[in-house]
Amino acid sequence: MSTDTTTPSPTTASHTHAFQAEVKQLLHLVAHSLYSNRDIFLRELVSNASDACDKLRYVAMDDEAVWEGVSTLHIRVDFDPTARTITVTDNGIGLSIEDAIDHLGTIAKSGTREFMQQVGQERKADANLIGQFGVGFYSGFIVADRITVESRRAGLPGDQGVRWTSDGTGDFTVEHIHREIRGTDVILHLREDIEEQQFSDLLSAWKLKGIISRYSDHISLPIEMRKREWSDEKKEEVVTDTWEQVNKAAALWARPKSEISDDQYIDFYKQIAHDSEAPLAWTHNRVEGRSEYAQLLYIPSKAPFDLWNREHSAGVKLYVKRVFILDDATSLLPTYLRFVRGVVDSADLPLNVSRELLQESRDIRAIRDGSTKRVLSMLEEMAGSDDAAQREKYGTFWQEFGQVMKEGVGEDFANRERLAKLLRFASTANESDAQTVSLSDYVARMKPEQTAIYYITADALRAARSSPQLEVFKRKGVEVLLLTDRVDEWMLGSLHEFDGKPLKSVARGGADLGALQDAEEKKLAEEAAESYKDLLGRMKTALEGVAKDVRISTRLVESPACLVADEGDVSGHLARLLRQAGQDVPKSHPILEINPGHALVQRLQVELDRGDAAPPGAFTDLAHILFDQAVLAEGGMPDDPAAYVQRVNQWLLRAG
Repeated sequence: MSTDTTTPSPTTASHTHAFQAEVKQLLHLVAHSLYSNRDIFLRELVSNASDACDKLRYVAMDDEAVWEGVSTLHIRVDFDPTARTITVTDNGIGLSIEDAIDHLGTIAKSGTREFMQQVGQERKADANLIGQFGVGFYSGFIVADRITVESRRAGLPGDQGVRWTSDGTGDFTVEHIHREIRGTDVILHLREDIEEQQFSDLLSAWKLKGIISRYSDHISLPIEMRKREWSDEKKEEVVTDTWEQVNKAAALWARPKSEISDDQYIDFYKQIAHDSEAPLAWTHNRVEGRSEYAQLLYIPSKAPFDLWNREHSAGVKLYVKRVFILDDATSLLPTYLRFVRGVVDSADLPLNVSRELLQESRDIRAIRDGSTKRVLSMLEEMAGSDDAAQREKYGTFWQEFGQVMKEGVGEDFANRERLAKLLRFASTANESDAQTVSLSDYVARMKPEQTAIYYITADALRAARSSPQLEVFKRKGVEVLLLTDRVDEWMLGSLHEFDGKPLKSVARGGADLGALQDAEEKKLAEEAAESYKDLLGRMKTALEGVAKDVRISTRLVESPACLVADEGDVSGHLARLLRQAGQDVPKSHPILEINPGHALVQRLQVELDRGDAAPPGAFTDLAHILFDQAVLAEGGMPDDPAAYVQRVNQWLLRAG
């Protein structure tokens, strides 16, 4: 039941508009599938009403006229059992007719595709997903077969009100109405089959109050419902014209931690993050000193669908003296922590703080540094806990957000050492492909004579594990970290050592194992280089323009050849990543290392010894085959695949 009197404008007829195609699909899902938590609709509508009031306060900082003489904000929830309606009313910013068409009929930027894809992938219909993907208004169709929105944007004349109506199928209608009061009424006309789906209790005060108490108690605005009193005369409960507040209207982050239960923290997170899952961890603090602020920060248990959109940073809301300012305060946390959700409430910033001022403010810098340290401390407590459950939580976190955390190594110089301790990798020490090995774990397992932390980068774990470049390390039992995330090459540009131990690629430069290689092995390698001097020179000539050098390998055991990048050159893996990103790759050629004990290398020596008696081009073809096979072994592709196939076929025929 709406409390505002609205009448159609006599000069403007209603217009029917077709929903955006994706909205039709979404509404079909909502109307027919999403019943796992039907209470979600009220949480989302109340949250939207609160946002509308926050936006009005923000606009009023520059234009007090939008208050229209009424500066007290509220949200009201009412119901009418006879008309079978539930109405959510706010006196916030309101909608113009253009807003209604744009925001309620087209949601191209809201993530609808991702929403429907996730529902399909998980094969479950969960209404909690709606809010997560920014389309919370449509959750009303879980319980309603028709929704009417009556609104007027603050600052517009009374005859510029709008009525939006839809049954959630193919189209919606909009028309101008006369509306004296700014703000919005969302009127849900409950379905006729509501009893069959056990929704009839929604038309009761106790049920609606319970939903508000559970999901929206923290909202700082008063949420009101009509007061109901028992009438001895009528022997029934009667509705009065008095409105009573049904939520505490106290910002959760402003309350003492001792008064807040874990369930309240979790429910608040679900509200602000639009997430159906409980967070992994949270931190609630009041900071005093040069800058005074409260912070309540959460680490989600699941990555959002837009995690890789670095431009989207709406995770932490900024309040000033409990007045909402921004919901995309990118200055509050570094970009690599964009998955963090929560609120920061400053007591020092001015209410009319601008985005430009945020970037220059010393107080904001102090908040940013403090919030970053709090988040890292949460992660350190999980990762280093003696409690197996906490360490398992960190494993869950790393699986969801590990690649984003690696960005921080190159972005956050001040916290680089702390971030390095939080990194996790796959390793040759484990059969599992899970990233569970820390750099501290690696250092603790290093052989006494080992001086470096060895790693290999590749496009996939299978390619990394089977790389010829690992053969000598496997034989000697030396652990090698397997780095296969696209961000790893970027991270390695900034992470050069850990705990005084340099990080060294097994695919770069000479395989100098230092004390791990005994004197006898070094002597044999030197003798092989001298014995095959002519072969190396001839191969270098044959591979001119594709290989920078050809030399005897000390890292190969079973494979005939492998490629390595010279010190200072771009590795093959990084070169492929740059090309895939459309970037120019610095011109360089790899070094081909050969295994003199392998039959194919020995066959090359035979062809060289035969001289003019060898088939024309046989030596050159086999040299190129070895080179191209080495390219394939590291996950690349020969420059001329057809030529490679032709050479292999010719050698197969010779062998026949």
